[in-house]
Formats: sequence, structure tokens, C-alpha cells
Amino acid sequence: MSEAADDRLRRRTGLAALIRRPELASLLGLVLLIFLFVTVAPAFRSFEAVATILYASSTLGIVAVAVGVLMIGEEFDLSSGVAVTTAALAASMLSYNLHLNAWAGALSALVISLAIGALNGVLVARTGIPSFLITLAAFLMLQGLNLAVTKLVTGQVATPSIANMEGFESARAVFASSFTLGSVSIRITVVWWLLFVAAASFVLFKTTFGNWIFAVGGNKEAARASGVPVTRVKIILFMFVAFAAWFVGMHTLFAFDSIQAGQGVGNEFLYIIAAVIGGCSMNGGRGTAVGTAIGALIFGMTNQGIVYAGWNPDWFKFFLGAMLLFAVLTNTAFATYTKNR
Repeated sequence: MSEAADDRLRRRTGLAALIRRPELASLLGLVLLIFLFVTVAPAFRSFEAVATILYASSTLGIVAVAVGVLMIGEEFDLSSGVAVTTAALAASMLSYNLHLNAWAGALSALVISLAIGALNGVLVARTGIPSFLITLAAFLMLQGLNLAVTKLVTGQVATPSIANMEGFESARAVFASSFTLGSVSIRITVVWWLLFVAAASFVLFKTTFGNWIFAVGGNKEAARASGVPVTRVKIILFMFVAFAAWFVGMHTLFAFDSIQAGQGVGNEFLYIIAAVIGGCSMNGGRGTAVGTAIGALIFGMTNQGIVYAGWNPDWFKFFLGAMLLFAVLTNTAFATYTKNR
């Protein structure tokens, strides 16, 4: 084969590899959004706007990373939105009513969150019932518990402030502090978000467990036949979502020092949308943590960009739905193209 033919083959192979990247559609959408809002909203071009967008993206993106990894394993968690509130309520009420150090309340809430995640995983893996139904039931139960227990313990739908509890300031520094970069204030959740993405990417593509996740999502029975511990993988993935929900719950608690029992309803769909926009397949076996990060960034950019542009905020859901449709159609087209090559 001639050198020119070799070059053509390498270029063709490189193009096919690029097209197969799950996050390609979301990256194209991100570029289009940046161009749109930079053009129509001068305020969008400031560093302060970037910091605001990153913060909005990070609080969504931390849980979206875990939800995306779970989707790669071919499962869904519709309880993730209210699970954030459950964790925050548990930490707040345990700290306040039992006079615990804020860290003790937070760690107790972590145990509760992981137990909920493990229960979801066990029920899905052992019963064979679709995770959509199991976690929908968990969503409804947690939503009811959040309201009922909060009213029972506090007599209202919000928890008392825990700002005076011992350990509050150090916990706030970890979960809800800010730091200055130049003249711009950056929220610590942005750093945690990047660490979540980096850790998830490492696990997915550099470890045996990551191979197991893709195997389980691609073909569960084939994975089981080849020795992959399918049940254990699924339980761990649900617990990862629970951990991420706990983490964002702690941010919410220590940022505002009080929690409304009705918060978080509907956020589970935003996490799933961010993961799908980022290239995670609804059928499992395909996706990246970086893609979910781009999906969350698209959410934050659209949410804030509409405000900076002075548009009616009712357009937000339209743009989000349009991006979701664009991502699904583009991913399907690319997958069909590469399959036929």
C-alpha cells in the first residue's frame, strides 16, 4: 500500500473514531449555544457570567455524572432529585434535634443515602423489575417522607437553621465555600464537579470495574456469562448516584443552612437530560463522564444565557427540549453511520 493510501486510511479511521465519540453532538450544541449567546447577550461575555454559569452547571453536573454512569450500566434513577433533599433534611434534623456536630449529622445522612441507593440497586438486580418503576416508587416514597417527617419533627415544611451548630463553618468550607480567581469569585462546587468527572472518567476507561459497567450496559447476560458480577455492579452504581445526591444535598444545606422539604422534585429529569444530551445511550453501554459534564454545561449556559439576553424565561424549557432532541437525533445518526461503515 502506498504512503498516500496509508494517509487516507488513517484520516478515514480518525474521522470514524471522532464520529463515534458519544459527546460529539453535545459538543457541537455547546459551540452553537456559545456563539448564540455571545452574539445576542453582551453580559454573557464577562468572567462573572462564566462563573455564574459554571456554578449552575456544577450543582446539576455532580449528580448528572453519577446518573450518566448508571445509564451506561443500562439503569435509571428517578429518585435522584428528591434524594438530594432527603440527604439535606436528614443531616439538618439530626444535627439540630440531637444536638450533633454538623459533620456527625452529615455523615449520618451519608449512611442513610447509601442505604437508599443500595436498596434501589438490590431491588432492581434481584427482582428484575425495571429500574424506572423501582425508582419511581422510591421517588414517591421519599417525596412523602420528606414532607411528612419534616412536619412531624419541626412542625413546619422547612428545617431550622443549623448555622450555630458546631462544625458548621468547616463543613461549609468543604461543601459551599468560594475562592477568588483573579477578580472573580468561583464556587467550590465547580472544583468538586471537575473532580467527579475526572474520577468517573478514570474508572470508566482505566479500570476493570469500568469495563464491567460497559459490559453490563451492553449485554447483561453476556456479561454474566463471562464472569462479570452484574448484581454487584448495579448496586454500586445506584450507591454512586446516592453518594452524588448526598454531596449536592450537603452543598445545599451548608450554603443556605436550612432546607425546604419540597425541594428537588423534577431535578431527576434534568440529570437524565444532561446525561442524554452528553451522549449517554438510553439503552446502556455507551457514554462518557465528559459528555455528561458538557450536557450539564449546556443546561447552565441556557439557563443563564436566556436571563442575560433578556428573553422570557419560559423559553428555557423549549431550548432544553430542542437540545435534547438535537442530541438524540444526532447520536442516532452517527451511530447508524458508524454501524454501516
